[in-house]
Amino acid sequence: MTAVCLAHPGGRRTARLVTTILAFQRLTPAQIDDHVASGEWRGVAGGYQIQKRAEMYVRFLSGSHSNVVGLPLFETTQLLRGAGWLRP
Repeated sequence: MTAVCLAHPGGRRTARLVTTILAFQRLTPAQIDDHVASGEWRGVAGGYQIQKRAEMYVRFLSGSHSNVVGLPLFETTQLLRGAGWLRP
């Protein structure tokens, strides 16, 4: 879950809560060892980066792919457009 809040001049705020559900396949001990050896788990939320090798283990994703990466881009863009800060 990621919350995005846009603060407008004058103090008004608009916000969106974005929920993404993701499921990995059941990993074998060898797959876990490979992931740990890759080092891609270091310093990242959840211990994986979907935009890298871990994506090959994703069996289901419902919601925003960019939300898993970091910032939900569609919802952020919609907030900015709604405020008139981006062209349609």
